[in-house]
Formats: sequence, C-alpha cells, structure tokens
Amino acid sequence: MAPRSYRTRKNVTVVTLLLVVLSLALGPTPSSAAGDDWWNPVARPAPDSRIGVTGEPFTGTDAHGRVRGFVDAHNHLFSNEAFGGRLICGKPFSEAGIADALKDCPEHYPDGSLAIFDFITNGGDGRHDPVGWPTFEDWPAHDSLTHQQNYYAWVERAWRGGQRVLVNDLVTNGVICSVYFFKDRSCDEMTSIRLQAKLTYDLQAYIDRMYGGPGKGWFRIVTDSAQARRVIEQGKLAVILGVETSEPFGCKQVLDVPQCDKEDIDKGLDELYALGVRSMFLCHKFDNALCGVRFDSGALGTAINVGQFLSTGTFWKTEKCTGPQADNPIGLAAAPEAEKRLPAGVSVPSYDTDARCNVRGLTPLGEYAVRGMMQRKMMLEIDHMSVKATGRVLDIFEAESYPGVLSSHSWMDLNWTERVYRLGGFVAQYMHGSEHFTAEARRTDALREKYGVGYGYGTDMNGVGGWPAPRGADTGNPVRYPFRSADGGSLLDRQTTGERTWDLNTDGAAHYGLVPDWIEDIRLVGGQDVVDDLFRGAESYLGTWGATEGHRAETNLARGATATASSTEWWNPFTSFAPGRAVDGERDTRWASEWSDDQWLRLDLGATHLVGRVTLDWERAYGKAYRVDLSTDGETWRTAWSTTAGDGGLDTARFTPTPARYVRVQGLERGTGWGYSLHEAGVHSG
Repeated sequence: MAPRSYRTRKNVTVVTLLLVVLSLALGPTPSSAAGDDWWNPVARPAPDSRIGVTGEPFTGTDAHGRVRGFVDAHNHLFSNEAFGGRLICGKPFSEAGIADALKDCPEHYPDGSLAIFDFITNGGDGRHDPVGWPTFEDWPAHDSLTHQQNYYAWVERAWRGGQRVLVNDLVTNGVICSVYFFKDRSCDEMTSIRLQAKLTYDLQAYIDRMYGGPGKGWFRIVTDSAQARRVIEQGKLAVILGVETSEPFGCKQVLDVPQCDKEDIDKGLDELYALGVRSMFLCHKFDNALCGVRFDSGALGTAINVGQFLSTGTFWKTEKCTGPQADNPIGLAAAPEAEKRLPAGVSVPSYDTDARCNVRGLTPLGEYAVRGMMQRKMMLEIDHMSVKATGRVLDIFEAESYPGVLSSHSWMDLNWTERVYRLGGFVAQYMHGSEHFTAEARRTDALREKYGVGYGYGTDMNGVGGWPAPRGADTGNPVRYPFRSADGGSLLDRQTTGERTWDLNTDGAAHYGLVPDWIEDIRLVGGQDVVDDLFRGAESYLGTWGATEGHRAETNLARGATATASSTEWWNPFTSFAPGRAVDGERDTRWASEWSDDQWLRLDLGATHLVGRVTLDWERAYGKAYRVDLSTDGETWRTAWSTTAGDGGLDTARFTPTPARYVRVQGLERGTGWGYSLHEAGVHSG
C-alpha cells in the first residue's frame, strides 16, 4: 500500500506541475504571480522618505467595469516654481536627493524672520525652524502656507492608500510675484506654466527610472479619459494637467481695457492643449479681461484686493445679487503689509454687506475663450468665477448640452451644484476637516444619489489655503494605526520622513502623505458611506471627461433660416435690427422689436425637422413671459414650452422632440421698458 500511495502522490504532483506550467504559458496571471512586487521600485534613492504602507495596490475594475479609487481634483505639485520661485519653499523631487528637495528658502534662515508671506496671510511673525530634512521640526505643517507638501514619496503614499486620479493644476500669479520681496526669475505667467508642465513630465521620468525604465512607474500623465482608465486598471495613478492662473494668455485688463485679443486666446489654448492641459480656470483672484472673480474674504481678501488694484487699476466692485447665489463677503479686515504697496492717498474701499456680487461677469472675450475650450473638448473650472460669470457659463453649456464643467475645491456658490450635476459635470470639496467635510457631503448626498455620481476632494496642497488641523489624540474616535485602506488591501502605519513621524491625530493634514489618514478620519467621523462616495470619485471624474471628449455640437437648424417678426425697431440709420440678425451666427448683431408686449419672431426652417430644444440669447431687452410655439404648416400652432420667470441672458427651452418646420417665439411680457431683443436664436433637434 505504501508504494502505491507514493506513486499516487507522485502522479498528482506531476499533474499539478503540468497544470501550473500550462496556466503560466496560456493563461493570465496576477501582477505578483512570479513574486514581482510591481508596486515597489527596484532602485529607490537613498536616503529617502518612508512610505509606511504594505500590501499590493488594487488593480482592475469592479464587477460593472467601473474604475475604482479616490480623485484629488485640485493640487499644485510644482507651485514652488510659481510666484517668482521663492514663495513656496522646497521641491516635489530633486535629482540631488531628498536633502536638496526638502530644504527651506534661503531667506527663511536662521529663524524664519523673513518668511513674510506667512505673516501677511496667517498672522504671527512667521518665525520657525527652517531646517527640513532630516528633522522637520516645524514644517511641513497643516498651517504652514509656504513649505513643500507634495514630496513625491508622500504622493506615493496617497496612491498606495487608494487614490487613482490627481489633477495637477499649474499655477502662478504675476502680480503676487511682482510685489513679493523675494524672487529668482521672471514673473511672466505663461513662462511659469510651461516650466511646471515640463517638471511634471520630468517627475514621471524620475519615478520611471526607479522602476526600471519608461512607462514602468506608478505616476502616469494622461491626456484622454481612455488612457486614464487603462492606467487606473493597472493600479497606477492617472495624472491630469490643469491650469489655474490669474491672467491666462496675457488676458489682464488695465482700467477696463483688455490687454489680449481673440488671436492670443486661440494661440494660448492651442499651446496649453499641446502641453497636455485638459482643464483650466479662466480667472483666479483678480478680475481679468475674461471674467470677474469670486472674492476672497478677511485679511487675505484685503491683500488680494490690493493686488487687484495693482494689476488692473481698479478695486473689486460689488452690487446686490439678483438670485440666491452670492460671491464671498469681502469684509473690512486689514492687511497692513499688503496695503503699504498702494500709492499714496489710495486705500481699499469699504463694501455694503447686502451687496455681495461682483459687477463683472463673463466678458465677450471670456465667452470666446469658453467656446474655444468647448471646441478643443477641454473641461472648464468654474470655481473662482463670479456668480455673474458662472451663471453665463452654465447657460452656454446648457444651451449646447456640454458636460465639461468642474468645481474642484468648494469655490463656487453651492446653489450651483445641481446645475453642474444636471450637465454631467463633476464636483469635489475642499480638503476641510473631517467634521466639516462630512457635513457638506451629507448636504449634497441626495443630489449625488439622484444623478448617480461619486464625490471628490480638492487638497489644494501648496495652494496657500490651510489644511485640516488635528482633532487631538484624546478625541473619542481617533485614527488608530495601523489601519486598512478603503479597499482593504493595504495596511497603513504612521508616515515617517527622516527623523520625523507624523500622526493625523496630533499633526493634522501636514502633507500629502496624510491624505489616506484623513480619509480614515472621515470614515470614523462620517461613516463608511461617505468614503464609498469618495471611492466612486475616479469613475465619475472620468465619466465627465469622457462625455466632454465625446460631445458633438448639434446642427443649429435656425442658422440662416428665413426670419420674420411682428415688428422691427428703427432708430439708428447705421444699424439694422431686422429679424434675420437673430439667425446670422453673429453674437454682436441682434433683432429688436418695437416697445410693446405682444411681439413675435418666426423662423422658417425650410423643411420639417424634429425640434426639441430652442436657445434664446437675449440682449438687455429680454422677455419675462414668453412661449415657444411650433407648426408644420405655419397656420396651426401648438405651444411646446413657456415661462413667466424669464430673467434675460441665455435661455434654453427643452421639450419633447416634435416635428416642426416653423418655430415662433411669442413675447407676452417684457422684462424691461424696451421691446424684445435677441442676439441669436437657435433651434436643435434635442
């Protein structure tokens, strides 16, 4: 029996070995099947930061084919190269090693006395221990605004903890650069943007070398949503380039005179797209030739308003808001160091508390830039835009069914949220403390469920914003180390770099490596469902991006149609306000009626089409109450849509697609003392 038993075991062993060989030869294998820990580099620099994570990063998609993971929709990896190069101290990486990367600005030695931006924006005297590597006694810290928080190994820890999308916003501000005391380079914004884009690619190559060559690292810059999905399915980090700057393409304004033109905008957009940029802000901090901004508040708001004057020759101007949305209150807080920069006899004005909206909206050049981004399938960031500018952008996108709208770090009025979701856009919340973050997530939870979307966060690291403070080790539910990542596959312990070990409970979100710890804190404070929404964020962000890439402008059936009207205003012998002006494709011409309520504009499309959407771009003389009528023969009409609450701007009427050759806009009540006036009318199948 013994020999027989032995032969049986031997035969089983041989068969098993054959099956293993066949499976290796013919079947797919997990990435670590041969003991290849693909997530660990073959040659990490020494010395370097520890990561503090064990376990294989998750790969692939869920059972429904959706990517998984968190999305940071707003970060600034290379803002140390912005603002003249000496405002943010330290680098995300250095070929010379961590000691060179994580060192303070020279003027911060020996005690931080000249860390002027710190005490301009954060109070106190700016004093701190300037030594970074290896002691890190005072920085990075959750309340230090001028020290590097994005060292590459800290970003690696966030990736290992479950993040799969990172938007690197290339950022700078020429005025801050020009007035700041220390700089080592030009203040030209586009020069800085180009450099930051190059360094992002350099960082990718730097990480690739650790993993054995091009394409092998975990940090992957992507330029389309399909590429991003492939990267995430491999378990790596998809990095998207964005731009957040105050005067893109040189589009500043001086005393309300634009310093750029359409040619500058086209050239600038083409250059950014070629660099790999796929999302951007059109205004940031200062009003420019494209749009008005949403104000900053407090002492920082006063300092920024000083910069606004130095850049444009005008301070912010406010008016009473016309809807539920409002811009941030400016307030009267002093910023003495900034105010010293004003010319003699000039002071920051005071503002009425009941007038919180910027008088400036989207300019004609700004609208040209918005439509240029649409043509290039780019996503537009509406954070930092004034209420008036944001409303116009959303009107334009709704008129074209364009989904490429982002709010990445809580800088839009929250009353816009559903309009963003309805378009197919994406929303992320600023990296607030876990209690605040959870409360806001709860507030919008029903909307995310309604539209079937996930959630994101915008860390804004290196963005001079401030980050979550510690809740304290004595809190009732502290983060307990080690803890499991959201997917359950990795174990995270406290993060150590050099001689310093950070603990979220006592240090807060001091640097990017503590993002997973902060997410664990959200789970403890807010519950697993909040984290689950965040874990669906990567899929939702890529959904918005993919829909933007796939958008196709519908044919405007009204373009060049035969137009007639009940009346035409005539008062200027040099300008025609004939009905055909509303369908000539030019946004600086218009049809205008006589000054009475009962007026109409009728379009003959030339043939019967399915009509499901009509867009009306009103001049200042708009319709408060009006309806859209349809007809196949020009005799029998049916009302497809109506309103009694028109407020001007760009209106979109949507209704069930209906066969029609004739479309009539019937004015019932004017919104002003003038008549009805339309820059452009559009008719679409819907």
